[in-house]
This record gives sequence, structure tokens and C-alpha cells, in this order.
Amino acid sequence: MRRIRLLVVDDHLVVRAGLRALLTEEADLEVVAEADSSEMALAQIKSLSPDVVILDIQLPGQSGLEACREISKNFPNTKVVILTSYANQSFLQQAIRAGASGYVLKKVGSEELVRAIRAAHNGDNAFDAHTTSQMVARLKQLESQMEQSAFKDLSQREMDVLALVAEGDGNKEIGEKLNLTEITVKNYVSNILSKLELRNRIELATFAVNHHLKDHMD
Repeated sequence: MRRIRLLVVDDHLVVRAGLRALLTEEADLEVVAEADSSEMALAQIKSLSPDVVILDIQLPGQSGLEACREISKNFPNTKVVILTSYANQSFLQQAIRAGASGYVLKKVGSEELVRAIRAAHNGDNAFDAHTTSQMVARLKQLESQMEQSAFKDLSQREMDVLALVAEGDGNKEIGEKLNLTEITVKNYVSNILSKLELRNRIELATFAVNHHLKDHMD
């Protein structure tokens, strides 16, 4: 069985040592390197190509969020799990925009971190339940401030695409159901996000449910 190759990035030696000891207990995980800065981490990713980077937000010099953006852009096959002390909705949203696959708090149990690592490696997302609930609360507040007709600027086709996004369909599945190419679907999703002033598919799906999209469908 091929193990998941990990890079641990934290500016505190004791944290890195603790994580290495914890993660090497898992048969399918292997810590291949450690780094105490974003710059060192980026160099090691270039040379070692780890599967998953466990990344702190607060680092000397370039922040972990900035490093996450660079990793997502330049090393798309390497996934990032943010491991932080900040149970903060704003940091979570920034991490999602930066391309992180997971956001885990340092205070949680080891099983939560291991689950996030495996999920990221499998192409799934793993975000801390507490901070995710804060983001949902923000969306509900945003909903109450918007006009009653939340979907007035969307075309019928955009409504169709949004309805399928809300059901959890990916671009390929949406394209097959609506007889559209994946690129066309991606463009529709981007336009919808722009019109509704939302940031990602998670917010989009929550928005659609909270605004009772089905009631607006022909």
C-alpha cells in the first residue's frame, strides 16, 4: 500500500515533533519532511512533491495563507490542510479561497486531523465543524439583508445550473443532465457566483437552500 506522503509546516519545533510522532503511528501516512517557514515549505514541495501539506497560518515572513495560494497555483497535485489555533470564520473563508482542502483546529483530536488528511488526499474537503457553522450563520445573516427576489438577476439556464449545484452535482454531472460542456457549466457557475456575490460552491449551495430555490423554479 502506497502511503500518503506529508510535509509538516509550523514554526514551532515542538509542534512539528508532536505531529510527526502522531502521524507516523498511522500505517498509511508518512512524514517526508518538515519546514518552519513558507519559503522552506515551497522549496521542499518542489523537490519532494508531497501528497498533502499540513500548514499553519501564522508563519514568519510569508503567511501560511499566502503559501497555500502558491501551492494551489503551482503544485495542484499537492493538497493543503490548514492546521491552526484560529476558530475564525474569516480565516476559514480565506483558506477556502486560497485553495485549501481542509481547515482543522489544533485543539481537536488526532482522529480529526487524520481524517482531514485522508479526505484531502482523496480529493474531498474537510473543514472544522465549528468554523463551518460560523460561515453558514453568516450566509443566513446575508440572506435576511437581501431582497425577497434573490434570483432576479439569473437567467433560466443559470437557475437550472444552480439547482443542480445545490443538489451536490459536479460540473460533469450538470453538463450531462443539461447537455452542456464542462467548460460551459464552469462559466455558468462563475457567472452565478459573481451575480450573487458569493465566493464558492459551498456558499452557493447554502444560499440556494436558504432562499428556497425550488419555489422559484418554473
